[in-house]
Amino acid sequence: MLSSPTSLEHLGGLSSLPCKMAWKTCFMLSLPLALMLLFLGTAAAAQGLQVGFYSKTCPRAELIVREETTRIMSVAPSLAGPLLRMHFHDCFVRGCDGSVLLNSTGNNNVAEKDAPPNQSLRGFGVIDRVKARLEKACPQTVSCADILALVARDVVFLIKGPYWQVPTGRRDGRVSIAQETRQLPPSNSTISSLISSFQSKGLSVKDLVVLSGGHTLGTSHCTQFSNRIYNYTGKGDTDPNLDRNYIPKLRAKCAPNDNTTLVEMDPGSFRTFDAGYYTHVSKRRGLFESDAALLQNSQTRAYVLRHARGAFAPEFFKDFGDSMISMGNIGVLTGTKGEIRKTCAFVN
Repeated sequence: MLSSPTSLEHLGGLSSLPCKMAWKTCFMLSLPLALMLLFLGTAAAAQGLQVGFYSKTCPRAELIVREETTRIMSVAPSLAGPLLRMHFHDCFVRGCDGSVLLNSTGNNNVAEKDAPPNQSLRGFGVIDRVKARLEKACPQTVSCADILALVARDVVFLIKGPYWQVPTGRRDGRVSIAQETRQLPPSNSTISSLISSFQSKGLSVKDLVVLSGGHTLGTSHCTQFSNRIYNYTGKGDTDPNLDRNYIPKLRAKCAPNDNTTLVEMDPGSFRTFDAGYYTHVSKRRGLFESDAALLQNSQTRAYVLRHARGAFAPEFFKDFGDSMISMGNIGVLTGTKGEIRKTCAFVN
């Protein structure tokens, strides 16, 4: 469920606060929107989450997250993609419990953060900064898992993407195991394995193709797709599902065995949330095999082609918000389960 960011001022106890940001305008909710938000809150409550969960315990929680995220994005907009990806990587392993934020503790205890799929994640310091400010305002009240969900929403909005109401009330997990990151879909996934992976988390085929649209943000290391342009089957060949006219351009950026160079996933607008990703995929120019795989299923292919021209941006924006809400419900800990960490990198 999407709404304008201004309507959030009337949730979570923020209605009495003055508007402090240039892009916010205070106004009262219309009855239809209020009813829609009530419906969303009721649906989320069934999962143990609700919009405005901190309205009494930490009324300024979402405003604090937004203010800090805005400051960070003003100086480091390239963190938008990594912070969105961090929420995804958290939810697909043990559910949305903040376990991706925990540090390894030694004694053969290697956490998710240090597993190969997560070693390229960036922005942990951003979460720590937001958490520190929330701890000053409301000690041990707002979970790290909720911070991840709120920051992901805010960075998308701040780079011209959609805005959705985030149901909150998640609690933090106490366990983080590197080996469990095998649940994360790798970049060379087939369409069948992608569908299976998403369905195992309670997500639909539509959620798969919609959330893949998040690749409109950020960059990738050459190592994630170099086999497609140099040695696809071990015979020095290239991936036939990759546009042959695009391969020389990728080779010009990525030398063989290049593990440092970064390539834009959505060339030309990798710092703006838009439907450009689908345009590249439709032209067989998605960087990953998992991108190309979206053309190999009738439902995902139809969605890619529909949005490839960018003519239905409002529809994609709404779909993305809805799918992010669904993803944010995966395996949540609520009530007396888990904990509220004082510091996101360590259990209490």
